[in-house]
Amino acid sequence: MNKNFEKVILDATRSSGLYKIEEIQELWGGYGKLLRYGLEGSDIKRVVVKNVCLSDKGKKSRGGNISYQRKLKSYRVEMAFYESWSKKCGNECKVPHWHALKWENDEFLMVLEDLDLAGFIKRRQSIKWNEMMLCLKWLANFHGAFMGEKPEKLWSKGTYWHLDTRPDELKALKDIKLKNAAKAIDAKLNSCTFKTFVHGDAKIDNFCFAKDGNSVAAVDFQYVGGGCGMKDIAYFVDSCLYDDECEKWEKDILDYYFKELKKALINNQKKLDFDHLEMEWRELYPIAWTDFYRFLKGWAPGHYESKYSERIACKVINNLSQMV
Repeated sequence: MNKNFEKVILDATRSSGLYKIEEIQELWGGYGKLLRYGLEGSDIKRVVVKNVCLSDKGKKSRGGNISYQRKLKSYRVEMAFYESWSKKCGNECKVPHWHALKWENDEFLMVLEDLDLAGFIKRRQSIKWNEMMLCLKWLANFHGAFMGEKPEKLWSKGTYWHLDTRPDELKALKDIKLKNAAKAIDAKLNSCTFKTFVHGDAKIDNFCFAKDGNSVAAVDFQYVGGGCGMKDIAYFVDSCLYDDECEKWEKDILDYYFKELKKALINNQKKLDFDHLEMEWRELYPIAWTDFYRFLKGWAPGHYESKYSERIACKVINNLSQMV
């Protein structure tokens, strides 16, 4: 991390010194690191620093220049989300507070609240039903908070697998029926009446569970943008359940999500026809699922097989073909 960034951290946190505690992880594609720093002489004891360096290593990552440009925009979007939108996220959809955001030449700096210090110390690779409900509640409240908002400075269409940003994966897709239906699937999702902000990368890894087991916080807002909330729900479910669980729990998952979304919309004083929204989004759930499946099959041809996803995709494709 360059010296200018160190000064930014010290000034923003009113600290007299800082020291590295640990490297949490390397960012995807070699674009930088996520670090934990301790602070001296400040009321703030620790911060998490996202230090992005758009080096030659990043430019040479998988996907070439298209991937590089997508990543470049994603970090701008994440900074814009924290600066312009994160204040709308209350305790029901907790996100880390930001202390400083800086972009200098080919480096980004995000100085964020340490969620571990705030009590969100647990991470999960697998999930139980009560933990799943916490994440669904977070997503419902996030979608409720941003329902009807225009995604200024964010992705106009959220999610990291959005069709317009994934031409290489579409080209590599060997499932011809799914490939031919990709644009119709994308158009169907984007033409929905009710739009909100989607997290865009709402996998189980990006949720931090509270020590008391009663709440979660979420991180990683590089792909937040406009769209149908079902994109987040389908992706989240796929990230933490096996095929048989996805099918077995589908109704319970959607029932619980919509119950929490209704509460969130009321709490955020969003006046709309909820019955219409629920009907529209329930119909879009399999379409959102198929959209993500389209990406996976193009991203890793021959390596992602799912009987549940195949059944959903076949049904979606048949329904769309009948509408033409």
